[in-house]
Amino acid sequence: MSRLKKKNIFDKFFENRDSLIIQYRNGDMTKREFLQLNFDFIQQMRVKPFSKIDSYEKGMYNYQYYNVLAKYYTMLGVDMKRQGKHYNYFKHHLNKAHYYYNEKDKSTLKLLRHLEFENVEAYFIKVESKRLKDKLYEIVLKDYEFAIFHSKSNWLLKILKEEGVFISGKKKSLIDGYINEKY
Repeated sequence: MSRLKKKNIFDKFFENRDSLIIQYRNGDMTKREFLQLNFDFIQQMRVKPFSKIDSYEKGMYNYQYYNVLAKYYTMLGVDMKRQGKHYNYFKHHLNKAHYYYNEKDKSTLKLLRHLEFENVEAYFIKVESKRLKDKLYEIVLKDYEFAIFHSKSNWLLKILKEEGVFISGKKKSLIDGYINEKY
């Protein structure tokens, strides 16, 4: 009798992540729904980020963990502002979002260092947002499916340039529809 292999946290994480990406790409959910389902899943997993990045899987998990929290708290902050809630609520959520975005960028760098910047390409992307124009760039790990990161970090940009993986000019994002959809 054959036993089914028990799924580890990375199996569950990547299955969920890939499923949500495909559903979003197929138009089965909005960006807001995509973000909420990612947030719910991260909360349900109850797995904190890894302190040491010694595998692609750990690095991707950390990136996703922090990115999901950053976007979720940004979304809450914007909701507070739209609803006319007290400024302190809006600011509180935005401060949390900034913290998580910074942690996401640190995780990105740890993963890139683990991969020794091999088969990595980064470039500024074309965006509709005036706030993100000439600030948002894309980092693509060419050896992995759905391994596309984004950042506005100047310190990370400097390192990408020093490592010779940043291309001059602007390109259309590989996930342009997602990047330019508001939530």
